[in-house]
Amino acid sequence: MYDSLHALLSFTGWTLLLGLGVILFRVSQVLAGKKKSNEFPAWIQHGSDFYWRLNRAHLNCLENLPVFAVLVFAGAILDPDQAIFDLLAWIVFAARILQTCAHLSGGGVWPVNVRFTGFFLQYVSFGSMLLLLLKSLP
Repeated sequence: MYDSLHALLSFTGWTLLLGLGVILFRVSQVLAGKKKSNEFPAWIQHGSDFYWRLNRAHLNCLENLPVFAVLVFAGAILDPDQAIFDLLAWIVFAARILQTCAHLSGGGVWPVNVRFTGFFLQYVSFGSMLLLLLKSLP
């Protein structure tokens, strides 16, 4: 149980780190007088390509964090096969790092393929964790 909680906390820390990058970019733009605080519209690209990829990578983490959290917290209650469950949790985190790094590296074919691989690994792991949880239901 504790290994999967550590993986969840690592995922959360990674999400916060990416969010901090977004915050620092925006604050620096406002303080430098390059943008006003209301010139960062949601869903419309603003800033450099790298900043926009950072912004999207952060949002991707936020989209998946609740799913991961529910699975890990359910694992703490239902006590599935812990060794496999914990391994899957760490695979989720590692795949998230892979996906983020690929996302930040650019939009070429290889980065997109690597990014999708990270995404796919996360969802296979999520599904496997869910199956372990369903098997452990009373």
